[in-house]
Amino acid sequence: MIRAYNVSKVYENGVVALKNVSFKIDKGDFVFVVGPSGAGKTTLIKLIFKEEEPTEGYLVVAGRNLSRLKRRDVPFYRRKIGVVFQDFRLLPQKTVFENVAFAMEVVEASKKEIHRKVPLVLELVGLLDRQKAFPSELSGGEKQRVALARAIVNNPEIIIADEPTGNLDPDTAWDIIDLLKEINLRGTTVVVATHASQIVNTMKQRVIALRKGLVVKDQERGGYRIEN
Repeated sequence: MIRAYNVSKVYENGVVALKNVSFKIDKGDFVFVVGPSGAGKTTLIKLIFKEEEPTEGYLVVAGRNLSRLKRRDVPFYRRKIGVVFQDFRLLPQKTVFENVAFAMEVVEASKKEIHRKVPLVLELVGLLDRQKAFPSELSGGEKQRVALARAIVNNPEIIIADEPTGNLDPDTAWDIIDLLKEINLRGTTVVVATHASQIVNTMKQRVIALRKGLVVKDQERGGYRIEN
């Protein structure tokens, strides 16, 4: 599903974000990508989503070599991926329903399909009764649930979550992780970038650990210890 082959990323200012990173993530996997700030987690996500290009090496995602992907094909490629951002990135002038529906409008879904699918997804994330609310009326946990609903509404093959619990209290954070696990059990590949060691250590899923741009651990049923 996701293959990284000797991927390195050096920014124009000389910052080395990733060094010779290689791994494979299979369809249906649930993987935590862990590491301290500056380890390269967000850069890796941007490479998978094709927001950034590697300096060396290449990635193959859902059967597509991203280095050979033409610019005009990027929007179609991104339909295979749902992304959940730490800062939610909701449209403030749109309701909960409209925020999720917008993701379907982008892929030119019919109004009939939108009105059928959006309520089902909002029910899955526990927000059907909040569908007319605006982002300013929501708690942090509710905003993250909307972001998750938006990410899954087009049935992507892969969900990537970048620090999805970073702005949430512990109980709400676990609610989001439980939802991601439920989505994974339905067959979707889930990749979660996080530094939330308690969640990682409790879940006992596969862990890919980064430090200073290097993969320092790739372990099934792994854990994560924050180093001082």
